[in-house]
Amino acid sequence: MTTLDQAPPQMIRPPGPAPSPWLHRILLANVVVEVLIVVTGGLVRLTGSGLGCPTWPQCTPGSYVPVREQAEGFHKYIEFGNRTLTGLVGFVALAAVIAIWRWTDRRRALLVPAVLVLAGVAVQAILGGITVRTGLNPATVAAHFLVSMGLIAAATAAYVEGRMPPGPRHLVVPGIVRQVAWATTALAGVVLVLGTIVTGSGPHSGDADQPARLSFDPRSASWLHADSVMLFVGLVIAMVVATHLVGRTELVKNAWRGVLFVTLAQGVVGYTQYFTKLPEALVLMHMLLASLLVIALVNGLKHLRGQAEPS
Repeated sequence: MTTLDQAPPQMIRPPGPAPSPWLHRILLANVVVEVLIVVTGGLVRLTGSGLGCPTWPQCTPGSYVPVREQAEGFHKYIEFGNRTLTGLVGFVALAAVIAIWRWTDRRRALLVPAVLVLAGVAVQAILGGITVRTGLNPATVAAHFLVSMGLIAAATAAYVEGRMPPGPRHLVVPGIVRQVAWATTALAGVVLVLGTIVTGSGPHSGDADQPARLSFDPRSASWLHADSVMLFVGLVIAMVVATHLVGRTELVKNAWRGVLFVTLAQGVVGYTQYFTKLPEALVLMHMLLASLLVIALVNGLKHLRGQAEPS
């Protein structure tokens, strides 16, 4: 038998690039800044600062930065701060792509979501400009938020994949449990869309002077959103029970417990903000928890496969 030392040179696979702790830090930063821009975007909306910079790409005609003479007052600084953060998000997304290319040989699994984030940042910049130029049309505002949720999902997928050990992974739950997991995630998408309809029909338009709203009845939209949330909670509980009973790794069990924890926190905040007439602080917390829920769901999906032996 031919040993490795005797093998022809072409049969010896060169080792991949050594992993770097900076890779994981950059991928984590990619997730954090995506969540941060959702929170600052919510702050823009809740303070009525959406048109604090009334033009795009300039802040005001003739200037890319706020000027003292602007009539928008403090709103201009809040909106400009959110626009400036877009540059940071783009820089971190580019750094993530470069880090993956340089420091890991698992490029395909990591590069696809990382490149999606980088491309999505450009899409968000354009969509943000359209939103300003259409006077904060609630449909474009909703699209802006939903694209951010997609970017958080992609950034999380790259980060979680980067933290998982290399080597073959097997499904650690039965196939039916995986199907329920994907159904739960699809329903989460419906919940997010309905949430944007509730917000687009409510009082927080993003413009303090000329609010643009959807024509739906806010109470009916809220009830439909709440009904979908209750169904979602039921599916999450089912996933927690299923992974506890038949999951073959502690990681998948803990991941879906995390989904349940964020879901319950989101439900408490959601109902509280409804019965307290949508105070700004709770609405902002609701947006943050929506971002954390996306992160938790992606983490749960990624851990459906692990290094437990297949049954």
